[in-house]
Amino acid sequence: MALDNSTLLPINNLLDTANLDTNSPEFKTLLTSIIERVDNMLVAVNAKDIGIYNEEETLAGQNYFDNDRQVQRPVYRKVINCGTLKNAAGTTSIAHGLDNTWGYKFTRIYGTTSNVIGKIYLPIPYASATAADLIKLDVDANNINITVGKDMSAFTVTYVVIEFLEF
Repeated sequence: MALDNSTLLPINNLLDTANLDTNSPEFKTLLTSIIERVDNMLVAVNAKDIGIYNEEETLAGQNYFDNDRQVQRPVYRKVINCGTLKNAAGTTSIAHGLDNTWGYKFTRIYGTTSNVIGKIYLPIPYASATAADLIKLDVDANNINITVGKDMSAFTVTYVVIEFLEF
């Protein structure tokens, strides 16, 4: 995919204010130009996905259509450090810290896990032709649940990202 330069902000001296008479038509043109450029900059900045991944709830910089409200709604993001995967088949539950008295609609749930010593890195969820190698990921009212089919304790660094709408 080609880089879309239409929303990149120019970095140069856009305005020459030397010898500018504040009562002149040129000054009015300058103000109009500044307003247009600031408006364009705000649209460009607001259209970008924010590349901040924190353990605290953060605006993701995305807007998502919500059928229930018929409006675009902001998406929030949170990263949960899930540590080491389970040492036998089963499910590990890690509290996500969202207030379960609020309503949420999840837009994305994804993660990665790393076996740092063996230099093996897997996405979560992980699909495999071997059932025991699968890694399942789901979220409930209180927890992130990671289900493995065998000992995966060599994977000691695990992060899950949840992106959601609040209502």
